[in-house]
Order: sequence, then structure tokens, then C-alpha cells
Amino acid sequence: MSGETPGLRWAVVGASGFVGSAVVAELRGRGLDVLEVTAPRLESSATAAADVVAEAAGANAGAAAAAAALLETFRGVDVVVNAAGLATPGGGESPGQTGANALLPAVIATAARDAGARRLVHLSSASVQGQLRTIDASSRREPFSAYSRSKALGEEALELLAAGPLGITTIRATSVQGPSRPTTLSLAKIARSPLASVAAPGTAPTPVSSIDALAWFVAEVGRHPGGVPAVVLQPWEGLSVREVLAAAGGRSPITLPAWLCRAVLAAGYAVSGALLGERLHGPLRRVELMWFGQEQVPGWAEAEGLVPVPAVARVLEQARTAA
Repeated sequence: MSGETPGLRWAVVGASGFVGSAVVAELRGRGLDVLEVTAPRLESSATAAADVVAEAAGANAGAAAAAAALLETFRGVDVVVNAAGLATPGGGESPGQTGANALLPAVIATAARDAGARRLVHLSSASVQGQLRTIDASSRREPFSAYSRSKALGEEALELLAAGPLGITTIRATSVQGPSRPTTLSLAKIARSPLASVAAPGTAPTPVSSIDALAWFVAEVGRHPGGVPAVVLQPWEGLSVREVLAAAGGRSPITLPAWLCRAVLAAGYAVSGALLGERLHGPLRRVELMWFGQEQVPGWAEAEGLVPVPAVARVLEQARTAA
């Protein structure tokens, strides 16, 4: 893409991961200077954003050491992207998950600020709004699992660190798919099986999105010459629940009564919460999105014209041939 800011230097934390590697490829494809940074492993038992910030400021020895190392790494960097994190939607609470998804963003923000970076782009998840029928970029958070609670805690910690010269923007990524991502390959297998189904009438919009579009959007947010809101939502790529399964499976899914789907999900969540420590919450949420999808409120990206070329149908078709 033409019009990139000359001399802008980027650092991507978590550069070897699913999202990080795609962001690095996008930035280098634009001819930009990119520093790949390995994410430090941190642990935390914090449950409040203020405690996370305190740990990032030195109350946690591991965080203090990581912040000092990152400070040196970030010197001369203009834009820092945090693409690191621990993606365990079906797991329980753990110090490692809180450390990766809540404490690390605060440590990165502290180091980026002290190093003189101008912007931090943090990758969060739309799961922080849980099972709301419509997701947006508001401060409303209703996490429903250990994973989404850790991501919400990371957002809250960054809010407390927002004052100062460093511009901090959180991107709430939606249900991001890639041709070789295990979750996408699993989706393709389900889409080709008798389990492929949608809740009537099957036309609900879905937040299923592509890694291509997310990487493009991260680059656009990082290079934006004006102010960017504290939270922005990854733009919708335009597919319905039926269209997603058709692209991933090569055939149209069956249509189930909506009341039946709701009853199955209610029972599943009840059992998962009461007996299994929420271990089924992640899989159940994926089924819920397959059946009912989720609407998105157009926001800053749409107002600025920063809507990527839809790529999710192509990505799902590629996964179908690989599954």
C-alpha cells in the first residue's frame, strides 16, 4: 500500500504466533521496518486492574525484569503491536493465562511509554463482551469464561495506563480464521459433517473473520495519522451463519428450530458451570456462534473508511481443501 509514513519503525510482540506472524508479514509487505519480539512469560494471580498495573510497575519481580528488557528493545520504535497472549478459551483460571492476557499488556504499555513510542496497538478479543447479542467498542464487558475474563482484565489495566504521551488502542478481534489454523480446520470438518447446522432462519450475521483482514486493520490503526479511540472493533466481513458454513463445508447446512438450539445451549452452559469448572464454555460458545452468530455495531473503522477487503470466504474455502 502506498502512502506509508517514511521511517516509521514497528515492534511486534508475539511475532511468531498466529496473529503476530500475519501482522509482521503485512507490515513488511508494505516495506516497513519491523522488529520481531518474543513475548516474555509472566504469571499473575491479580483479579483487579489496579493490581495488574501495580505488578507491571514493579510489584511483580518477573514483570519488572520483563519491563526493563522491553524498555531497551523498544528504544527507537514508533509503534508497538502486542499480538501476544494465551488463547485457551476452554481452559480454567491460571496464573499463566492472567500473566499473558492481563499483566503482559500492562508491562508492554509501561515499557513502550518509557521508551518514547508514540502508539501501542493491543490485540484483545470480542469475547470480553461475552454472549451479548450485539458487540461493539464500548466499555461494556461481560466476560463469561476464564479466558474472556483475563482478556477483559487486560483491557481494564490498559485503561488505567492510558494517560500520557503514549496512545493506547485496543483492537477487539472477532472470530479470526486462517487457512491452517486448527480451529478453522475443525470448523471446516464440522461444516462438512451432519452436525453443520444453523438456528432458523440462518441469516444472522456472524463475527467470523479472516486473519488477512485483521493484519491489514492492525497496520491501518498503527499508522493512522490522527487520534484513534481507546477501543476499536475489528470490522465485520459481511457473512451470515449459513454463508460461513457453506464456504467452509461446500454445502448448505441444515436449519434447526431456534428454540431447540437455545434449550441445548442453556443446558450445556448450566452443566459446564456447575459441574465442569466452565471447561465446556469455549466449545459451547463456538456452537452458539455457529447457530446464532452475533451482530456488530459499525464504529470508528467504518466512519474512517478503514474497512478491509473481505477475505473470510476465501480463507474458509482454503481450509476446506486442507481439512
